[in-house]
Amino acid sequence: MQLNNKGILIIKPSSLGDIIHTLPVVHAIKRSFPDCSIGWVVQRSFAPLLEADDSIDTVYPIHIPSTSDPHAGRWSWFKALHATISTIQELRRQFQQHPYDLVLDLHASLRSGLLGRTNPGGQRVGFSDAKELNTFFQNHLINIPATTKHAQEKNLLFCKYMGANVRDEDFYLCTSEDDRQTVQQFLLSHKIDRNDTNGADPSISIVYANPAARWQSKFWPVKYWAKLADMLHDKEVPMFFGGGAQDKEYIASIAQHMTTEPLIAAGQLTLPQSVALIQRASLYIGLDSGPMHIAALTGTPVVALFGPTHPDKVGPYSLGKNKHRILRATGLDCLECRKRKCSHCSCMQQISPEAVYESALSLL
Repeated sequence: MQLNNKGILIIKPSSLGDIIHTLPVVHAIKRSFPDCSIGWVVQRSFAPLLEADDSIDTVYPIHIPSTSDPHAGRWSWFKALHATISTIQELRRQFQQHPYDLVLDLHASLRSGLLGRTNPGGQRVGFSDAKELNTFFQNHLINIPATTKHAQEKNLLFCKYMGANVRDEDFYLCTSEDDRQTVQQFLLSHKIDRNDTNGADPSISIVYANPAARWQSKFWPVKYWAKLADMLHDKEVPMFFGGGAQDKEYIASIAQHMTTEPLIAAGQLTLPQSVALIQRASLYIGLDSGPMHIAALTGTPVVALFGPTHPDKVGPYSLGKNKHRILRATGLDCLECRKRKCSHCSCMQQISPEAVYESALSLL
């Protein structure tokens, strides 16, 4: 397929991990067809991450409230419907002025199918196993081989379909010099990254920890997080608790159980700055969530705690030598249940702080 001088529109509004798994697809396409123009429809909160990427020519930020978010109110469905209608009208207006030749729907939902139809004409491509009637919106369907397990490998099938060979160099995340400087100043404010000549010392190992997730069943006990942070502090390895402003209250509950001073980055950095901090970190420790996939894509070693989800399908993805550690409970019939809520969370409680600590030291 010849895509030079063609317009390609990506439909992948969310979530953070899914967006991360789509970036190598975009990078491979742009590298293979440098004269193509790539646009991306994405939720407004993730737009800054894409705007920093040189492979993406135009970002179309939208805002459709999530109906599955734990903090979504009782009127979330009505708000989402109203926002969807408004978004469709606005996108249709924009694409009538600048239509695309090809629409790649990697989100595979009813809503993404509707968003793809806002582009007048063009060819629409989606997954053959898509749900919610999504396949009816597509002109071409990509079949999923039975051997394809991981979400990243599934997305890369789009590259094969379009004749864009994927290389190791396509797996990266872009950050700006301003973001990296902000992170350095942030670390300096915590007396980290300064050597005897007042310059940056990147040899200092730091750990980025992400203790929060959208599913209640993925959470690790707060006392375990507190003990792990204290143990690493005793080894003179600072561990920063990352996340958004909405995670600060939860992280404060962890800090209450710590005997050492907590290092908190949550709510103090933008998403691109958080990416820069993860890039700077020597290790990521956390749950199955978007920041875990950021760490894997940036090449930061990962210690991931898994319970209700399957690491073969959504674990940290790496093309090269596996330098990640997956920790899971054993002997549980309910493992990988994919339930968002759980009354006992045995799968997470059985992962001890000592096991995480030892895995962290092995990678550090």
